[in-house]
Amino acid sequence: MTQTNADQPIHYQAQKSECEIFEAAANNKLPVLLKGPTGCGKTRFVEYMAQQLNRPLFTVACHDDLSATDLVGRHLIGASGTHWQDGPLTRAVREGGICYLDEVVEARKDTTVVIHPLTDHRRVLPIDRTGEQIQAHEDFMLVVSYNPGYQNLIKGLKPSTRQRFIALEFDYPLAKLETQVICQETGLDKQRAEQLVLLGQDIRRLKDHDLEEGASTRLLIYAAKLMQTTLTTTQACMASLAQPLSDDHDTIKAIERLINAHF
Repeated sequence: MTQTNADQPIHYQAQKSECEIFEAAANNKLPVLLKGPTGCGKTRFVEYMAQQLNRPLFTVACHDDLSATDLVGRHLIGASGTHWQDGPLTRAVREGGICYLDEVVEARKDTTVVIHPLTDHRRVLPIDRTGEQIQAHEDFMLVVSYNPGYQNLIKGLKPSTRQRFIALEFDYPLAKLETQVICQETGLDKQRAEQLVLLGQDIRRLKDHDLEEGASTRLLIYAAKLMQTTLTTTQACMASLAQPLSDDHDTIKAIERLINAHF
């Protein structure tokens, strides 16, 4: 779990009206679901909005072993005996802030049960182990995200859960905007940034054919940073785009051909 209350301004380039919708949801105490591919800017967006709304951000990277106890809290044994320690969700509920569950479908199913009472008119967090019923702070907001591309019958949000949230769909930015993001984040010149974006678009066309996931904006930013070192452009793009996306030799070779075609 990470808690953020950054002093440095966080930059985010809006694609549509996601900022206005998120702020309206926050003002009306509504939970928000973000859906979109890996590395398209969902986490950056939440960090940016937390800063704009001046609310602490509690980020939880969900995984297979994440349980409701990890979110809510547990009893610990210390020098003075047993004491209760709040988890990140409980802290956000008590203190006020945004609790962001990143890739929520990766967590164990009992986590979904815990968040349900916080996603309707009750806005309450029951803690069975202490007998508390914590009424959510005025500034508490629940945000979850997931990647629909990885959904399957085992891992996915039930309709009964999805309908507790308002939803925002994210995708990779349009070429012009993605070029701006790369230039702003890395300082790469506009010409090479445009070439990099076109390369990323071509790699994304391999998705569902040779790749499970396309080249994310995050990976393009990594490539742009390496392109400004002593590495050749091919080395930078192979290390940032080809190797992270696939272990298949033929697919890596196909991406290498695309790299050479663009640069």
